[in-house]
Amino acid sequence: MKNKVIVVQNVNITVSEENFDDYICITDIAKAKVGGSRGADVVKNWMRNRATLEFLGTWEQIYNPAFKVVEFDHFKSEAGLHTFVLSVSEWIEKTNAIGLFVKRGKYGGTYAHKDIAFEFASSISPVFKLYLIKEFQRLKEAENNAKKIEWNAKRFLSKNNYLIQTDAVKNYLIPSGNYKENLEWLAYAEEADILNVALFGFTAKAWRDKNPELAKKNNVRDFASINELTVLSNLETHNAQMLREGRGKTERFQILKEIAEYQLNILNAAEEIKLIE
Repeated sequence: MKNKVIVVQNVNITVSEENFDDYICITDIAKAKVGGSRGADVVKNWMRNRATLEFLGTWEQIYNPAFKVVEFDHFKSEAGLHTFVLSVSEWIEKTNAIGLFVKRGKYGGTYAHKDIAFEFASSISPVFKLYLIKEFQRLKEAENNAKKIEWNAKRFLSKNNYLIQTDAVKNYLIPSGNYKENLEWLAYAEEADILNVALFGFTAKAWRDKNPELAKKNNVRDFASINELTVLSNLETHNAQMLREGRGKTERFQILKEIAEYQLNILNAAEEIKLIE
């Protein structure tokens, strides 16, 4: 999980990447209203509101196939009563919600998907919400520009040093083991390794174990060709969408493997034609 901090009207707001999507710390946002350590109380009061629950429930039903609607209806029926109290942890546990999560320790607090975080900001201050959106967009533009620079650098090296780069891909030992067919590793795999095996045919750990010297300063993606990087970018997009749809690891891996093989074959064939011409 990657954390970045944006400053909105002198308030530090943490943005965290979770499953290829952005979550914003609404506990930080709450400090714009109350300051200090009372941000958690603002979040609790917001959770008691019927309109809040209706918004959260609707968001979950759109993006979360595993959302428990029956439990949601129970909470909604009690919202507004003086005795009604609902914590974020209880909401997540009872409804299987994915739009919110609680993080402990450094950068701790309640995090909400950006859609929900912007809605929460509206309850703090419409003006603050506008500045939050502006700074968030500035962050995403900076990230996209950085990716473009990295992409252009890779493309330049590939175009002008094609043969050298092709040889470099072969300058590491390929781990043994049929990871694409023997899926014992998949139950414990992180998302990055699902993509690695779908594209390269082995996990990052298997590559490091086989290439300990190279692994001190590099990872297997550093040796990827421009075609592999292109496919990897596409796989990340497809995987993010399937995660939103609630698909399991095995199903996603099989689909990603097929996409990787198909796209890589097309790109490599096109590259061979260019070299002949």
